[in-house]
Amino acid sequence: MKKLVTSIALMASLAGFSGLAQAAEQPHNLAEATEHAAKAGHYPILKPKNVDWSFAGPFGKYDKAQLQRGLKIYTEVCSACHSMNLVSFRTLEGLGYSDAQLKAFAARYEVQDGPNDAGEMFKRKAVPSDHFPAPFPNEQAAAAANNGAAPPDMSLLAKARGITRGFPLFVFDIFTQYQEGGPDYIYSLLTGYQEPPEGIQVASGTHFNPYFANAQALAMAQPITADQVTYDDGTPQTLDQYAKDVAAFLMYTAEPHLEERKRTGFMVMVFLAIFTILIYLTKKSVYANKDH
Repeated sequence: MKKLVTSIALMASLAGFSGLAQAAEQPHNLAEATEHAAKAGHYPILKPKNVDWSFAGPFGKYDKAQLQRGLKIYTEVCSACHSMNLVSFRTLEGLGYSDAQLKAFAARYEVQDGPNDAGEMFKRKAVPSDHFPAPFPNEQAAAAANNGAAPPDMSLLAKARGITRGFPLFVFDIFTQYQEGGPDYIYSLLTGYQEPPEGIQVASGTHFNPYFANAQALAMAQPITADQVTYDDGTPQTLDQYAKDVAAFLMYTAEPHLEERKRTGFMVMVFLAIFTILIYLTKKSVYANKDH
């Protein structure tokens, strides 16, 4: 036991010294950080900001009003370039909409169907079982309209864009149930557009963003600015609020059953705790009169 404690203490000490060494080597400003990332080929330049999400933690829940605002941002801004091919209109019932509202929302879109009796494809109004239609007919058309880079599908974006947090944060994440890496990244990216630091040049047609996961700049220009989308509930129409709302909505589209999963997980943990106690009491009762 003493050896185990000593080993753990030694590992912690080494981790601490390693952390101090890394901190000493960290650049002191954004320009140095950008150069350091370029030399190491390691992005993003800056780690995503940690946002206080309503759905965080083992008992977190979605804020339906926020999800509805996020849907509004997607339909009015993001859907011009980004598809959500894996999300059906029916999925939006988790945002608090009634069946009639879902049908009315789906009917705003047209989807391709067929073939008909003449063997031809045709357009019709969407129904709740249909998926969001893509803004482009194929990936090649999407790339041609966006400087050669096809915008990614947003269906699972919030689960696919998490940034590795590294040691020792990932250890704590096991106990805090941290799963908000994707929304944190999306929020940071949307609010992170800025002019390149002095002495840093980016390729023509790209835009500097220190939170981008693959390079120091990306082809997508800042997609949204303050007061671009009108909120009907009086929520502040700021870039910060827009970024939070759409990131939360994309988390929902990626994991619409998150609340149910957390409830099930909690019940399982309670069951295992009770089962463990019963097993212990049974063992204690069986061996109570046995010689040790």
